[in-house]
Amino acid sequence: MTFLATSFLHKQALIDSLYIVAFSLFIFGLSRLTGPRTAVNGNKIAAVGMAIAVVATLLEPGVLDGSAPWLIALGLGLGTAVGIPAALNVKMTQMPQMVALFNGVGGGAVALIAWVEFRHGFQLGPHAGGDWPLRVEIPSLFAAIVGSVSFWGSNIAFGKLQEILPGKPIKLPGQSVINAVLLAICTITAIILCAGTHSQVLFFFGILVAAAVLGNMVVLPIGGADMPVVISLLNAFTGLSAAATGVALNNTALIVAGMIVGASGSILTNLMAKAMNRSVPAIIAGGFGGAVAAPVGAAGQDGGTVRSTSAQDVAIQLSYARLVVIAPGYGMAVAQAQHAVRELERALEAKGVEVKYAIHPVAGRMPGHMNVLLAEADVPYDLLREMDDINPEFSRTDVTLVIGANDVTNPAAKNEPGSPIYGMPILEVDKSKAVIVLKRSMASGFAGIDNPLFYGPKTELLFGDAKASVSAITSEVQAL
Repeated sequence: MTFLATSFLHKQALIDSLYIVAFSLFIFGLSRLTGPRTAVNGNKIAAVGMAIAVVATLLEPGVLDGSAPWLIALGLGLGTAVGIPAALNVKMTQMPQMVALFNGVGGGAVALIAWVEFRHGFQLGPHAGGDWPLRVEIPSLFAAIVGSVSFWGSNIAFGKLQEILPGKPIKLPGQSVINAVLLAICTITAIILCAGTHSQVLFFFGILVAAAVLGNMVVLPIGGADMPVVISLLNAFTGLSAAATGVALNNTALIVAGMIVGASGSILTNLMAKAMNRSVPAIIAGGFGGAVAAPVGAAGQDGGTVRSTSAQDVAIQLSYARLVVIAPGYGMAVAQAQHAVRELERALEAKGVEVKYAIHPVAGRMPGHMNVLLAEADVPYDLLREMDDINPEFSRTDVTLVIGANDVTNPAAKNEPGSPIYGMPILEVDKSKAVIVLKRSMASGFAGIDNPLFYGPKTELLFGDAKASVSAITSEVQAL
């Protein structure tokens, strides 16, 4: 008997040690994600940590009993069969959609685990009949609510990013009241379950349904311009729900990993909201977005008109400049123009032109979207400048090349108090001596508002596919 007890303690010590190693690798891997040069290595380190956590979980008593090994193998096989091809084949322009979708899968998995724990506690396990320990019940119900909200909200975010759903806000009369009622239903039903009732299944399904509707209703009114913040927020929700599941399952690695994701997602959400000069509650209450087109040559609000240019003229301006700043946006991602931009940068540097990149925190459709694209094209990290660092340099910039960055360069954020984006920090490209904007058309950005920059006296527009336009400019630069 003593031998068995000692063996059990040694095995538990081994499991605990593996968990400590696993979440230590999580934290170290996350710290490596702060820069493009170390991000790939950091991702691999975190993946090793997850593999160790899986092994530690499999060593837990009772995990591999009965048919569990076959079910675990089936789950791993299905996940691998779906996940690897999806990750390998996804385009960089579709990465935000993939992030939203995979994040939703995490939230959905947490909700399903909560359902399994409910069945084990109330119907099948040693506490059948309603005596479910509160230390397991409370975190499981929290995970069910938050996980469901994250799953359905992420699906709506995916639909908006994929343009299956309109990017503009979809609101109902009394939207905030409806959301409050749904949240109250989830909370009250959870309390009733904790208090004990004979209709446990009905109440648990009520929680899942109310949380599902709430997830849809929370994200539908949010416009496309706020989507980077929403993705980050839903990611934090998934992390918190996973941590709650870890508490219910007494799984150390899941608690730590969930809290890391929840905390980092929450911090990132707050930073991005500040970058847009908006509060998270204001974004949840309903953002702005949509697509509003303006005709080419139309007059701006200040009476200016759009002036178009050619690749040859742009090449001349860039070649004789001392400092050129490139401000990328979602248009660069859509055109897959990052490699062409890198070639243009090299051609200009060969002529002695200093080139820098201006990176706005919410440029693109997800946090760090532009950094990922430029890192893929091997753009040196020291050429990337964050908004606060590059803004003071625009006054000495000879030419700023704006590639599909509509909303984050819109001077209405500074000059028009009535604008929906008024107060949002922007890339102050209008202070440059000359501005060249690369666009397909005069369609607005995700915020759905016109950009006075396009009608400014120092601005010229080069219309067409960004990749083709940049390649044409590069050819002209090399020919000079």
